[in-house]
Amino acid sequence: MRIRAGVILYLLLLVTPALAREKTDIIVMNNGDHLTCQIKGLESGVLKVSFDYILGTQSVQWSKVHHIESKEQFIVKTSDGSVYTGVIRTADNPESRPVEIQVVPKNGQEPVTLERADVVSATETSDRFLSRFNGEINSGIIYSKGNQSTQYSLSAGVEYPRERWSAAASYDSSLSSSTGTSPSTRNAIAFDAIRLLRWNNWFYAGLGSFVQSSEQGIDLQTNLGGGVGRFLKNTNNAKIAVIGGLAWQSTRYGASFSEPGTQDVVTALLSTQLEFFRFNKTNLNVTATVLPALSDPGRVYFNTRASYYVKLFSNLTWDVSFYGSWDNQPPRGLSGSDYGTSSGLGWTFGNR
Repeated sequence: MRIRAGVILYLLLLVTPALAREKTDIIVMNNGDHLTCQIKGLESGVLKVSFDYILGTQSVQWSKVHHIESKEQFIVKTSDGSVYTGVIRTADNPESRPVEIQVVPKNGQEPVTLERADVVSATETSDRFLSRFNGEINSGIIYSKGNQSTQYSLSAGVEYPRERWSAAASYDSSLSSSTGTSPSTRNAIAFDAIRLLRWNNWFYAGLGSFVQSSEQGIDLQTNLGGGVGRFLKNTNNAKIAVIGGLAWQSTRYGASFSEPGTQDVVTALLSTQLEFFRFNKTNLNVTATVLPALSDPGRVYFNTRASYYVKLFSNLTWDVSFYGSWDNQPPRGLSGSDYGTSSGLGWTFGNR
């Protein structure tokens, strides 16, 4: 029931359209081209824009932008972890100097001047709640007549960014069935939130997930954890973050589990998140989490998820993903691992 409710919630969020605003922003390219558009945001070295006369969202290489002007507010993040909110424009400077971006707060404070190369993301913010979301949805299916084999996968993600904090949620589901065998299913809902500390690139983090895996005999596994993290690298080409802390895990096994009750374990938490991207072409995202059990010494849990996408056109992508879960001391008679791959088409919205 929880999983079904989660699916409905994600689909509602993903299909809700953001209200459009007027396209009055100005972009001037290094070659002198002037573009009037709506700046949707900056991420992974790509400036997302839309035009009145072109369908869909277009991608502009950030390093080739010479001048920008916008009347809208953006949340701007730099490579050293600093965060600013305000209207963005290009500072007046001699041609020989690097291009500088000014963030002008609406509260009357002095503008902040940043070098273009130091700006790693800019997310359009709004007074409208639904307009602040970014996200994606991916799906794939494979069918074989020979043994009546069917495999399908569905994943969705949504992010809510603010100036000093952000929250995100994701849903992953896979099913594999064929004649003469029992279907294998895995469903996972995950949540995470971070809040930046006053020290640049340091943050608090909270993590949570709910997992069902028929391969490992798990009816429901609940994970809740938190800790302190740091961005080791945060540029227009890559992001690397690590998190250390504590977690609690509660696992309810199915009928194949010979021992009654639920297993509760207190663990240490070590997580790393890697993201590498190339202008408007490809994106590789890897998350890996190690959970050494403190209340059951010698037992270690490991979870990972990796996704790689190639942009086809507009907001349409082709995706390949991998998931894996391991337990080095599973209950007797149950598998200690569950992993698989999938591929299919994806669609992004917001600043993704």
